[in-house]
Amino acid sequence: MKRLALMLLASVFLSSAHAADFQIAHVEPMHWWVGMHDPQLQVMVHGENIASLKPEVNYPGVKLVRVDRTDNKNYVFLNFQIAPSARAGAFDIAFKRGGATLASTRYRLEQRRQGSAQRKSFSAGDAIYLLMPDRFANGSAANDTLPGMVEPADRANPVARHGGDLAGMTAHLDYIKQLGFTMVWPTPLLENNQQAYSYHGYALTDFYRVDPRFGNNDDYRRYVAAANGLGMGVIHDVVLNHIGNGHWWMKDMPAVDWLNVPATRALTNNQHSTVHDIHAAPEDRALFQDGWFVDSMPDMNQRNPLVARYLIQNTIWWVEYANLSGIREDTFSYADSRFLSAWCKAVLAEYPNLNIVGEEMDAQPQLVAYWQKGARNRDGYDSGLPSVMDFPLVEALPATLNNSEQGWDGFHKLYDMIANDFLYPDPMNLLVFVDNHDRSRMLPLVHGNVDLLKTALLFTATTRGIPQFFYGTEVLTSSPVERDDGRLRADMPGGWEGDHVNAFTGAGLTAQQTDMQAFTRKLFNWRKGSAAIAGGKLTHFIPQDGCYVYFRYDGAHTVMVVLNKNASPATLDLTRFKSMIKQAARGRNVLTDETVSLRAPLAMKPMTSLAIEW
Repeated sequence: MKRLALMLLASVFLSSAHAADFQIAHVEPMHWWVGMHDPQLQVMVHGENIASLKPEVNYPGVKLVRVDRTDNKNYVFLNFQIAPSARAGAFDIAFKRGGATLASTRYRLEQRRQGSAQRKSFSAGDAIYLLMPDRFANGSAANDTLPGMVEPADRANPVARHGGDLAGMTAHLDYIKQLGFTMVWPTPLLENNQQAYSYHGYALTDFYRVDPRFGNNDDYRRYVAAANGLGMGVIHDVVLNHIGNGHWWMKDMPAVDWLNVPATRALTNNQHSTVHDIHAAPEDRALFQDGWFVDSMPDMNQRNPLVARYLIQNTIWWVEYANLSGIREDTFSYADSRFLSAWCKAVLAEYPNLNIVGEEMDAQPQLVAYWQKGARNRDGYDSGLPSVMDFPLVEALPATLNNSEQGWDGFHKLYDMIANDFLYPDPMNLLVFVDNHDRSRMLPLVHGNVDLLKTALLFTATTRGIPQFFYGTEVLTSSPVERDDGRLRADMPGGWEGDHVNAFTGAGLTAQQTDMQAFTRKLFNWRKGSAAIAGGKLTHFIPQDGCYVYFRYDGAHTVMVVLNKNASPATLDLTRFKSMIKQAARGRNVLTDETVSLRAPLAMKPMTSLAIEW
């Protein structure tokens, strides 16, 4: 009897010892939902020697259809099929050997929000406020520097973390709403546990965790809910091409081919045209998309189907979890082209109305147009991407505004750039902007001329497409002329305790800053109610006499925009535009509310642009 008891005790001890050898470290995604369009779910499980065990589940409507293993025994990828009949609830995923469960993890299926699949997204009727969370507002100094996060806060250093967070962002949502914006785009909020430059968010070290220096996942979800409560949506910034070298994968890579060129760590050649170039050397094309973005940002191998599925599901997870209103995808063309098509297709299958805008930072419209959904490309490629960022337009703006109107310079450059819209499948769904986090701010590029900055903003608010506004521009935040990321991504005045200038309350602002803030508020609040801007057509006239005139119209409403660079008072003869003015006798200046006669020459104040509606 005593011997039997000892044997049983030894058996229990042995089982416990074996179980201790199979501790699960990561399960991603952490949970999922019933009722998704795609019934397939792939769960990555990471734990010591976990691939040597047999996974099993027992839950109605959930079937484990395939188990994928890699060359790393610490990873297993579980492929589930979730039946339409499956209900929200929790179940155990057991990992067994010889009938004994040596490891397990609890998994949840949640209920989707009502109408989640048909969620509203952003369109030409919206205006987007772009902010950088670390530089916008510090709601809690307690999370500025945290144990386990390798880069501390140092507000005196332009390229270090400064302490902005979700609490600060949430506290000032009403400010963004009052400016007239309907969408907020924060640069990435996910963990960037990097030695340096972690503030910008584009070197992810965890795809499923908000950086704790910003807050946590629930804080993000509450931020979105608060924005929604004020009638604004939130756009999530996604990074598919690369990770940060501080990602936990780098200590235990899921597969030998999880990254591109892991042995050489060759950098991308940044030659965007190789994707489209019919004469490009294959080696050059491969290096553009497979090379690492920078030394600290390893390149993901989306040709590995496990990587591809992981990234697709992560995007869908955040849309569903946080209740997002759109996606902005970073460095779009650097990722594998076939994967990008699959990613767009999968995300839009779940959310048919979702808008996704991709970044292709190039000044040539033919290269940017290649990536928009429906492009008639020579190679037959279609990314499925609904929207692209109009970098060619923003690249043309400084010369347009600064150069004289002699010959074919000045506004003619802008006219010709708009004339390139035949290249785009959907020019009304382009993202247009004056400046953003990757470009020197427009104010220094126009040599501090606030009138020219206002003209640029009026243009982006009234031309075709969706305007995006960069935080701080409304209070004339500047930067060096040459790109200097740390300084162009300056702290929002008033976002930190002790700031003497406060954009949110108006304290300490100069008269010129207050005027610019009022101009921004007037322009974008008017834009929200303009049907002609939201869905109307565009007709423009060749620039003459220092003015560029175009019309937005929908059959019931018309807006005439006059961009004016004349340094002296001038008059604009309106008879040239009678085909657009038709029988209208008067209109309203949307910036001053003054009534304007359309039957007499229009008096133009120096360097003052305007929009008239009727």
